[in-house]
Amino acid sequence: MNRLPCFEASVLQAVCRVLGDTNEGLTGQEIGYVLTDMGIEDPSADETKWKRIFNALVLQQNKHQFGNHVILFVNRAMAPARFIQKPQQFRHMQDGLNVALSLASYGVNDQGKVIRTASETTLSGAVARARRLKSILEDRGTHPQIFAYCTAELLAENYFHAVLEAVKSVAERLRQISGLTIDGAELVNQALSTKSPIVALNNLITDTEVSEQKGISNLLLGLFGSIRNPTAHAPKVTWPMPEQDALDIFALVSFVHRKLDGARKV
Repeated sequence: MNRLPCFEASVLQAVCRVLGDTNEGLTGQEIGYVLTDMGIEDPSADETKWKRIFNALVLQQNKHQFGNHVILFVNRAMAPARFIQKPQQFRHMQDGLNVALSLASYGVNDQGKVIRTASETTLSGAVARARRLKSILEDRGTHPQIFAYCTAELLAENYFHAVLEAVKSVAERLRQISGLTIDGAELVNQALSTKSPIVALNNLITDTEVSEQKGISNLLLGLFGSIRNPTAHAPKVTWPMPEQDALDIFALVSFVHRKLDGARKV
């Protein structure tokens, strides 16, 4: 391999944050293995994962004055054999690395190897993420309403705002059906009341039908309380939203939308 230019600190930091991501990145043991395999000094073994990788690679860049060690580390970290049992993690890390490395005209191919690419913006990586997530959701038979919230702009926020907007879509649809203008628990309790309902999910005649209406109402109250309210008020950095969580929440929202497909105003 020819001597490659050193990576700027901001690009290297972005790469290391993907590699050392708390939820989707390498484990501490995997980081140690790769560094040892490459014969790279590990000066910050007690640091957070991404800082550990960053400090080790910066040390190599400063010592040798080229960026080859960064490429080699990514190649080893992204070896496909490492992800046989967790292909979604590979795709998640690949997308993140493509965003970070695009700023230096590099990317990661499907074989986990770093390749030269045209210089791109971070939005291109978000587009790739959006396409992949859309494909996963389509395979799951997800309700069409969800796809309005899988845009590249929202997914650039690492699923945080996409999930928030998807959950809010249920409230908006419930308002459209009921004609109410309120929000949150008040909206759910009034619209889906079993005693004086404004919106009926079924005929509300049998005990089973009444129980279904009550169950969906409670589900929505839980969805708003556990997902929408925290994400609406907490900063993204303190409320992590990994891809698997996003997929599970989208599935739940999709289920509710399907129930609302057959709903009627009483």
